[in-house]
Amino acid sequence: MHAMQYRITLPADYDMEIIRRRVATRGHLLDDFPGLGLKAYGIRERGVDGSPVNAYAPFYLWASPEAMNRFLWGAGFRGLVEDFGRPTVEHWQGLAFERGPAADRAPRTATRRAEPVPPGADPATAVERALAETGERARTEGVHSTALAIDPRHWELLHFTLWRDDAPEAAGDRFQVLHLSAPHLDALPQGRHW
Repeated sequence: MHAMQYRITLPADYDMEIIRRRVATRGHLLDDFPGLGLKAYGIRERGVDGSPVNAYAPFYLWASPEAMNRFLWGAGFRGLVEDFGRPTVEHWQGLAFERGPAADRAPRTATRRAEPVPPGADPATAVERALAETGERARTEGVHSTALAIDPRHWELLHFTLWRDDAPEAAGDRFQVLHLSAPHLDALPQGRHW
């Protein structure tokens, strides 16, 4: 599993209805994309849920790196680049994926929390602790699904969770989920990925 996100920060006075219409008219195009576990079409709105910015920030879980590559070099991403410029695409190696008690309902919100592995800390110990936290979060009422990934270049753990309703404030940066494409959710292996 591979995790990926790009975050496009928009002007403070940007009309976020433009993004809502974009997702409403184009979001379904990935509802059957081969190799896509899920794509959460996330936005942040300045002044909502503590967000200091307007942003379009979709998050992906890929069942294979080949699928991620097909998307990045294909027409869909090219259209995004034409409309907004080429964003930095963050990506992480997947460590764990778990469905939660609300996996049968569409998520309305998402959280993202990046956690550095401190210099000098044992990475295996940090990963084991984060895996335990992921398993615990997966059992939390209202969780649709949760994933843990790592960027070993920068030694950063990423916790990403989809929530049926409002996400707890302490869970990380909060996003509204406008649409969820999950054509191959079942292809994402449950539990730890190593």
